[in-house]
Amino acid sequence: MVSVKPRKQIKEIYNAPLHMKRKWLSSHLEENLLLKYNKRAVSVVKGDAVRVMRGSFRGHEDKVVRVKIGKRSIEIEGITMTKADGNKIPKPIHPSNVVITKLNLTDKWRRKKLERGLSEETKKEIEKEAQLQIKEAEEEKKREDELKALEAAEEEAEDIEEPEEIETTKKKEEEPKEKPKPKVEEKKEEKKPEQKTVTKKKATTPKKTSEKKVTTKKQPAKKTPAKTTKKKEENK
Repeated sequence: MVSVKPRKQIKEIYNAPLHMKRKWLSSHLEENLLLKYNKRAVSVVKGDAVRVMRGSFRGHEDKVVRVKIGKRSIEIEGITMTKADGNKIPKPIHPSNVVITKLNLTDKWRRKKLERGLSEETKKEIEKEAQLQIKEAEEEKKREDELKALEAAEEEAEDIEEPEEIETTKKKEEEPKEKPKPKVEEKKEEKKPEQKTVTKKKATTPKKTSEKKVTTKKQPAKKTPAKTTKKKEENK
């Protein structure tokens, strides 16, 4: 920083390029690392072991999970804060409030920077530590892959069991519904012929009886009284 005024410092930090922002995210080394690498501070990287020196989480020591260059902060495993809705999120911490206790040496470019100006013995030690860290990282990846494979197999087994249970339930629901169907059809078939016979009888019987009654009553009523009256008058 060139200026002493805070407003100009904030402006410079905001408008700085990405490579400069990355360099500013550095923290001090512990005493044993300081003597080994002959450096006071190093830029923080994901995987570094870190101890918090200030704040409410003072004394907490764990690995760095994430480095946020834009917000100039880091996230440490195990340090969280609760939101108003009750959800927990990682709490951002500035790297100046932290001391590095163990360096992540899996990156070859970082090793080259640390090995500058050091003796050959220290370089060999650094390479040995790097190989051990690389093996540990590979083992962790294998474990994670195995866990993911087991979870996927369990999910597939659950998906296979669910349709079998659904089929059994469907069969149980369908069985009682299939039995009453023939009974309903039999009832309908029995009712249909009865209705046809009744309608035929009602339509045929009243017409025939009415015609016969009319013919039998009307003919003798007209003929008989005329003959009887004429005979009586002649006798007198």
